[in-house]
Amino acid sequence: MKLHYSPTSPYVRKVLVSAIELGISASIELLPTNVWDPNTNIASHNPLGKVPALMTEGSEILYDSPVIVDYLDSLNPDLELIPASGRARWNALRRQALADGILDAAILRLLEEKRPDGERSDGWIARQKGVINRALAQFESEADGFGLDINIGTIATGVALGYLDFRFAGDNWRADNPALADWFDIFCDRPSMVETTPKDPT
Repeated sequence: MKLHYSPTSPYVRKVLVSAIELGISASIELLPTNVWDPNTNIASHNPLGKVPALMTEGSEILYDSPVIVDYLDSLNPDLELIPASGRARWNALRRQALADGILDAAILRLLEEKRPDGERSDGWIARQKGVINRALAQFESEADGFGLDINIGTIATGVALGYLDFRFAGDNWRADNPALADWFDIFCDRPSMVETTPKDPT
């Protein structure tokens, strides 16, 4: 398998953490991809021009991190990151959706903050901060029940919190979400999280 990736993309990180947890990361060749490079070929693999995009062993192209993780999960019958049925399934998928919503809002905020003076919308930035804070409050209310579970819900949550630390360290989300912070401090010590810690290219 081949994966178009960026070392700063949280959606890529979610895929990589999942692959490591599933024990199949060694079978994935990483293809560094800068989606902003005018010479990139990413659009030929993903019409949306985004990473991650995965080429399977059968040369099928998959994109969007939930789809890719679902595919990877099917390759290891001994471990389910996406529970097959019942309440566990819907909780994991719901948490993934909430965590992905944090990432969506964080990226929109980041891009807006990079706009030149006079073009930047403080109202838009505040709206994205509100989305993030509400989602964090929801996770805070559930954090005591996370335990040591490893599934797509906890992976996505851990990746989202890691991205906030990476891009918005000055926000100190931990102050208002102590239970979530305590859980994350344990979760981010997992080898899969340590190995995929985001860093800006040098």
